[in-house]
Amino acid sequence: MTCSMKPTGDSRNGDLEGVLVAAAWELGLTLAEGELARFAIYKQELITWNRIIGLVAVKSPLDLPIKHFIDSLTALPLLPREGGRLLDIGTGAGFPGLPLKIIRTDLDLHLLEASRKKVSFLKELLRKLSLPGVTIIHERVEQVMKKAHLRASFACVISRAAFKTPELLKIGLHFLRPGGLLLAMRGPREAGASLNYGHLFDIKGIIIDKIVDFRLPLAGVSRKIILYKKL
Repeated sequence: MTCSMKPTGDSRNGDLEGVLVAAAWELGLTLAEGELARFAIYKQELITWNRIIGLVAVKSPLDLPIKHFIDSLTALPLLPREGGRLLDIGTGAGFPGLPLKIIRTDLDLHLLEASRKKVSFLKELLRKLSLPGVTIIHERVEQVMKKAHLRASFACVISRAAFKTPELLKIGLHFLRPGGLLLAMRGPREAGASLNYGHLFDIKGIIIDKIVDFRLPLAGVSRKIILYKKL
């Protein structure tokens, strides 16, 4: 949903709602009250658990809302429109899958994470978010790939800098159904590289569809999303 008016006020003072509303406006999004409320819960749980198990790096007031929440939401325009099953591989503290699910409640989201402590956080967070349609898979990806029931069963696979590209492509081939999409979200190091990703990796059965280069709203940090399609 697009925004009709530019938000006003100081969005850089660390106020979660103000930052999210302003940054979302830059992406062409309007966040509803219920969505903002869930992001507020998400932030509080991250701050609480971060003191115990170090989920994410927080060096400024903009880090959580911009470098994690908004960064995750930049993948929204590339997701399949009809919803379907989305697999977030190496989700960690739920990124990018959970912010996407907060906006796209129609998604059947699966979060794959090997760390027991991070899985404990995700379970408690989901309980407080009251967000149905989310499945947590507590295993290493290599073990999950040995099981037949999830092979070629997802419309979309996404990962935010959790795997190197060749490995991620092989994972995507395994889990995606024909025509399914793989979204590789990359940070500043790869975002600044002018590389032809379509010819870097010779992996049959998956092709590059689009490369999106952009900067995060307010923070100005470079990002890249590489979109692949399974044949």
